[in-house]
Amino acid sequence: MNEDNTPDKDVSSNKSLMFARLAMAAGVLGLAVGAGLYAFSDRFGNVENSGPLASDSCAIDETLRASLDNNSGGHVAAFKALDRPISVAQLGFKDFDGQAKSLGDWSGRTILFNLWATWCAPCRAEMPALDQLQADLGSDQFEVVLVSVDLGADDKPKKFYKDVGMQHAAFYHDSELSTLNILKREGLAFGLPATLLVNGKGCVLGALNGPAEWASDDAKKLIETAL
Repeated sequence: MNEDNTPDKDVSSNKSLMFARLAMAAGVLGLAVGAGLYAFSDRFGNVENSGPLASDSCAIDETLRASLDNNSGGHVAAFKALDRPISVAQLGFKDFDGQAKSLGDWSGRTILFNLWATWCAPCRAEMPALDQLQADLGSDQFEVVLVSVDLGADDKPKKFYKDVGMQHAAFYHDSELSTLNILKREGLAFGLPATLLVNGKGCVLGALNGPAEWASDDAKKLIETAL
């Protein structure tokens, strides 16, 4: 390796280009299927996930917000700190065994909440990095929470989990697509993948739409800012 680390720079540049292209694809896909997603929500509506998101328990910490903005560069440059209080603690889905869960179950822990689907190519591409992030930073203070929004049975997303060797981030499933539709309605998601950084009170700190290199130093620095 040369003293100026040229090979490392080339690798980083190539990764950035790859994720930029995937982000563009995700945006196009989100626009293309948006109407369909809402139609599915009407058909498979989840009562527990109906209605607007609560905000009474949340407040914006301007100092933290500024720090998050200052640390949202490089591979997570698309991350935007939220400027309005929103709680997602009541958003519901199911765990690997089909038991009901909500984001409120992670009270006291900062979480990276990611919505994905097997038919979403950018989602599939970033899954190994999200699994690695959980391996690197997962603790009693932080967890990566990945929720599949594949409609219907969970066989297909579970098979994908196994096929790509997911070992650290637990499997969760929203078979009715209601979590994504609620986030879309609130302006927090525009398609898939959609990722929220949420504090220990269930309040959204910020969001990133599209894929990112979540195992990168940039991503870890952003998350550590919130801890």
